[in-house]
Amino acid sequence: MRREYYAEYYRIEDRHWWFVGRRNIFLKTLDHFLGDRGAPPRALNILDVGCGTGTMLGYLARYGKAIGVDLDQEAVDYCHERRMDAVRQDAGEPLPFPDGTFDAVTLLDVLEHADDERNLLQEIKRVLRPGALLLVSVPAYRFLWGPQDEINLHRRRYTAAQLRRRLLEAGYDVTLLTYFNTLLFPMIAAIRLGRRLLPAQRELKSDFTIASRPSINSALSRLFSVEALGIPHVRFPFGVSLMAVARKSAVAAAARTTP
Repeated sequence: MRREYYAEYYRIEDRHWWFVGRRNIFLKTLDHFLGDRGAPPRALNILDVGCGTGTMLGYLARYGKAIGVDLDQEAVDYCHERRMDAVRQDAGEPLPFPDGTFDAVTLLDVLEHADDERNLLQEIKRVLRPGALLLVSVPAYRFLWGPQDEINLHRRRYTAAQLRRRLLEAGYDVTLLTYFNTLLFPMIAAIRLGRRLLPAQRELKSDFTIASRPSINSALSRLFSVEALGIPHVRFPFGVSLMAVARKSAVAAAARTTP
């Protein structure tokens, strides 16, 4: 992400409708897949790759010990201001953790930044325990490309088939794959496509300035969050974003260690 926008994200992540809605969906998904279904809860080791300014780390702490990693020192500094555990990592370098450290990894709107998607996914797989979970989200559909993609330094947007293929190629078992932000898709698509009919702006402006009035923001938060009620049983056929739950294959890991 462009560095000048970190302060904006740090200021609005706790309340802006887009962050609130997606976070509710992610947490509902994690509750389903990480819950012990009646067994006594156990503390899990959770890694948030590309943790940004660290809001999500506070929510991940409900499952155990959460740590973040990010390429930008400014983002890590914001995490520390929130009293969250985070470390900086250079692009393309191995994650600074031993093999099989984590019970779950979140990769939320990060994969689209990677120069080498397969290398990143395989490096995450290395630090996952056999059978452990990866939750990944990415922006959907190239035709929705807009200023926010430029601000966030995206390299690509995905279809469901493309995301599934990337995960399978990296050696994951795909448990859940769905679009989301479906209810607001017509409005967002209309705004993004409509901009192409207007003269190009000299200065990039964040989409997060749209719907900044509290009443509108609250209504959009509730509407977006409704989709969490269907997760993980509903597979939305289209949406502004994509989400997948994948697992490191315990069978493959066992086969590699068998003499």
